[in-house]
Amino acid sequence: IAAGGLAGRGISLAAYEPLVRRAFSKRVKAVALLINSPGGSPVQSAQLAGLIRTFAQDKKVPVLSFAEDVAASGGYWLALAGDEIYADPMSIVGSIGVISAGFGAHELLAKIGIERRVYAQGDNKGLLDPFKPEDPKDVEKLKAIQADIHTQFINFVKDRRALKLNADDDTLFNGDIWTGTRAKELGLIDGLGTLRSVCRR
Repeated sequence: IAAGGLAGRGISLAAYEPLVRRAFSKRVKAVALLINSPGGSPVQSAQLAGLIRTFAQDKKVPVLSFAEDVAASGGYWLALAGDEIYADPMSIVGSIGVISAGFGAHELLAKIGIERRVYAQGDNKGLLDPFKPEDPKDVEKLKAIQADIHTQFINFVKDRRALKLNADDDTLFNGDIWTGTRAKELGLIDGLGTLRSVCRR
């Protein structure tokens, strides 16, 4: 199963569920995940990883994950669906964190004389509206949501990698990225290699 987001096709359950079902519908010795993604929606990565684990357990089929150029953030989350994870020595692995980005345009609107009109019910419907001055309460709310998602990501890493991790939480879970070589030293992956080289062993 090849999952990637570098060429415009992000990780999503809708896109890959048919491939997952097809892969596990056959009598196979193992299922391989080829991952080339810097991430995307944590929900989609988690749901797809969960689907793969369900099939793997029901069918009693091992899953091997292979990071190509990058398996970071949601891409690494998906890699965790594998019983073993492999990468090229130069692959980019990790980014166990959560990020949100936006912009502020309220000053621009004022300069060009545009009046924006918004009508809403619910005090928080305009959370982080880029056309309003930033509200510290909105930022605090967003950071709380990010912290919740980050905790779930960390817990999944610990659940899947268990005693394989070789560094403390501050090192592993600060959003940093590493080469495949360093990721192996940290216990984030099991070995260095490609689908072809590992299958030849």
